[in-house]
Amino acid sequence: MSRFHDLFGTTKPVIAMVHFGALPGAPLHDAEAGLDGLVAGAHADLDALQAAGVDAVMFGNENDRPYELEVDVASTAAMAYVIGRVAERVTVPFGVNVLWDPQATMALAAATGASFAREIFTGLYASDMGLWAPDAGKAIRYRNRLGRSDLVTLYNVSAEFAGSLDPRPLAERARSAVFSAVPDAVLVSGQITGEAAKMEDLEAVKAALPDVPVLANTGVKHDTVADVFAIADGCIVGSALKVDGDTWKPVDADRARDFMAKAKSAR
Repeated sequence: MSRFHDLFGTTKPVIAMVHFGALPGAPLHDAEAGLDGLVAGAHADLDALQAAGVDAVMFGNENDRPYELEVDVASTAAMAYVIGRVAERVTVPFGVNVLWDPQATMALAAATGASFAREIFTGLYASDMGLWAPDAGKAIRYRNRLGRSDLVTLYNVSAEFAGSLDPRPLAERARSAVFSAVPDAVLVSGQITGEAAKMEDLEAVKAALPDVPVLANTGVKHDTVADVFAIADGCIVGSALKVDGDTWKPVDADRARDFMAKAKSAR
C-alpha cells in the first residue's frame, strides 16, 4: 500500500474526474469551440474541484464516444495539450486515463508528468467496442521504457460497458491480477459510467485483498459515500459532482463541496 498512500497522503482519498469535452476527431467534438473550448472546460472543472477540497484529480476523455480500444494519436496529443495548458493550476496529485487504451494512457502520463494512471490492464471481455483483451505486461513495460516506473497504477478489474469472458468470480480475478500484474490499487466498477459498483462486489474484492487498496470506481454518490468508505479504501467520482448529477454537464461547485464534506466525515 505504501506507494498508494504516499501519493495521496490521506486515508480513503477522493479522486475527482475532470472529463474533457469530446476531442478533435471524435463524433461529438465541438469544432467551433475547438481546443480553447476544451481548455476552458477543464479549467473551470479543475478549479471547482480543487476549491471543494478533493484529494486528487484525474483527466479523462469520457466524451469520446463511441469508445475505442486503440485511440488515434491525435486524441492523446490533444489531451496532453489541454493538460499542459492547465498544469500550472493543479495543486493536488493528478492522474490520466485514455479510454480504453493502456499504451496511450502510459504515453500521456509520461508526457504530462502525471502521478497515477487508471485503465483496464487485465482480463478478457466481450464489450460494446468488440473483443477486449488488454495486455498488462506490454503496458507496464512501456511505462518503464518511458522512465516512469514511479507511476502509480490503478487497475479496473470490472470493466464498464463489458462482460468478462473469464468464468472466475470477480474476487478471484482481482486476486490473480494483483499476483500476476502488480497494481498499486484495484478498482471495482458498475456496468456503466455513473452507475454504482455492487456493494457485494466491493466486499468480496476487499476480503480477497486485505492488504491492497481497493477503490469504488463508479457511481459513488452523496448518500452512499459513507457506506462505500466503510468497505473501500477510497473512490473515484465524476457524475455525482456535476450539475444535476449528469455525467455530461460541468462540475457543480456546491455539489462538490457537499460531497467532500460527507466524505471527510465518513473517513
